[in-house]
Amino acid sequence: MEKQQIHNLINDKHASLIHFLSTHDDQKWNQGPEGKWTTGQHIVHLTQSTDPLNKALKVPKLILQYKFGKANRPCRSYDEVVKRYLEKLAELDGKIVSPYSNKMPETPPIGKEKLIAELTNQKNILLKRLNKISEKQLDKYLIPHPAMGRMIMREIIMWSAYHTEHHHKLLRANY
Repeated sequence: MEKQQIHNLINDKHASLIHFLSTHDDQKWNQGPEGKWTTGQHIVHLTQSTDPLNKALKVPKLILQYKFGKANRPCRSYDEVVKRYLEKLAELDGKIVSPYSNKMPETPPIGKEKLIAELTNQKNILLKRLNKISEKQLDKYLIPHPAMGRMIMREIIMWSAYHTEHHHKLLRANY
């Protein structure tokens, strides 16, 4: 998937989620399946998981190469990345692996707009950083993922788009 397609995909996935959130009943904002995150906590998780990716994309490429190496295989397609992620989720059997989302704050509906704005800001930073990276660099450098290990930069950015969709699906189905 080319950079512009990834850019559009990220925009589309976020627009769909934000539309859902904007029209989501405030009475359901703090409800959800027992023992699972609330709607607001899903948004906190997405914001928290995008932030380290944004930070990694800002790191000089030479440092990324030194710390994590270079790609030694072709980049996977979007569908292959999604398939691997879903396999990993099944393998982990619902255990949280994100070191950023182990302790979730309370998210009252009164803070809904702020959470949506923070998520939108992280998405905008991601798109800005994506635009500054060449197609060649996207396929060269690796970035670590807490569950999937080192991923090619293009793959982890595509994964980020799917990650948004994944949580949107969970919210539509259960909240």
